[in-house]
Amino acid sequence: MIAAVVQARIGSTRLPGKTLADVGGEPMLARLVARARRVSGVEQVIVATTEQPADQAILWFAADHGLPAYAGSEDDVLDRFYQTARRYDVSTIVRVTPDCPLLDPVISGHVLARFLEARGSVDYASNTHPPTFPDGLDTEVFSFDALARAWREASEPSEREHVTSYIWRHPEQFRLVNVAHDPDLSALRWTVDEPADLEFVRAVYCHLGAACETAGLDVVLELLRRHPELEAINRSTARNEGYARSVRADRVLTDSKER
Repeated sequence: MIAAVVQARIGSTRLPGKTLADVGGEPMLARLVARARRVSGVEQVIVATTEQPADQAILWFAADHGLPAYAGSEDDVLDRFYQTARRYDVSTIVRVTPDCPLLDPVISGHVLARFLEARGSVDYASNTHPPTFPDGLDTEVFSFDALARAWREASEPSEREHVTSYIWRHPEQFRLVNVAHDPDLSALRWTVDEPADLEFVRAVYCHLGAACETAGLDVVLELLRRHPELEAINRSTARNEGYARSVRADRVLTDSKER
C-alpha cells in the first residue's frame, strides 16, 4: 500500500498546540489531511502520534475523520514511523507533516510519481535535497525497506528524531533522487513552527477565502505578488531550525562522552 504518514503531536517545542490550531475555520491537521488525500497515487492517510496523554486529542481527531492511527514514542519518531508502516503494511511511505497546511498535492504527486517511475532503482525521493520549493511544500517518499534499514542502523538522537535524516545523510547506502523547481523558491516560508508562521498561513487562508481549499503553489505565489506585505510576516525565521538544533545537541552529547 502507498500511504501518506502524518506525524502529529500536541507538544511542539516552539508552538505548543499548533497541530490543531485553527486555520481558516478548520484545525491545521485537517487542512493537511485534506490536501494529502488529494495526492495522486496515495491510497490512505495514516496519523502517527505519541502515547502522551495530550495526544489523545490527535487520536480522537483521527477517529472523527476516519483515519487509521498509531500511537508510539514521542522522541523516537523513526521508531514511530517504522511501527506505523509495519502495522498497516505500508510498502511506500509519503511523509508529510501537519505544519504544512499549504501543501500542494500536485507537487507531492510529482515526487511520488518520480519515486514510482524509478521503482527498484531509488530508495528515497524528495523535493528538499537541495530545497528549491517554498518551505512548507516538503514531500518525502521512501520504501519500507529503506525505512527499516534506517530504523535498524540509525544511532544519533537527531537521526531518531528526524525520520529520514539517516537516509539522506548516507547517499553511499541509499539511492536518492530530488525533484527541483526553477526558479529556486526555497527562501519562501509557508510552514508553521513559530507564532509568526501561524499568522502568515491564517492570513493566506483569509485572503483566499473559498479558494483556499484547492490553492496550490501558483495561486499562493500570485497572492504574494499582489500582497507582498504577507511575505514579510514570517521572513525572519530560519529554515529547518529544528533539525539544526538537534544536530547541535548531537555534538554536545558526543563531546561530553569524549571528555
